[in-house]
Amino acid sequence: MSSSMQKLMQQAQKMKREMQKAQEALNAKEFSVTKGGGVTVAMLGSKEVVEVTIDEDLFDKDNKEMVETLIIMAFNECIEQINAEEAAINEAITGSATGLF
Repeated sequence: MSSSMQKLMQQAQKMKREMQKAQEALNAKEFSVTKGGGVTVAMLGSKEVVEVTIDEDLFDKDNKEMVETLIIMAFNECIEQINAEEAAINEAITGSATGLF
C-alpha cells in the first residue's frame, strides 16, 4: 500500500473515531422544547424521550386537542434541533452535512 493510501486510511479512521465520539456526546445531550407556555418535551440526542410535562392549567377537556397539538409540535421541534446538531457535527468533521459513514 502506498504511503498516500496509508495516510488516507489513517485520516478516515481518525474521522470515524471523531464521529463516534461526537455522536456519543450528542446522544447524551438533552434537548427541551416548551410550547404554548405549558407543554414541555425533553429528549436525548438519541431521540429517547426523557420527559413530558403539561401544566395543570391546560387540563381541561376543551383544551385536549390544543394540548395534543402542542405535544406534537414540541416533539417535532426537539427532533429538528437534534437533526440540525447532528448535521453540524457531520459538517465540522467530514465537511458534509450527511457525513461519510
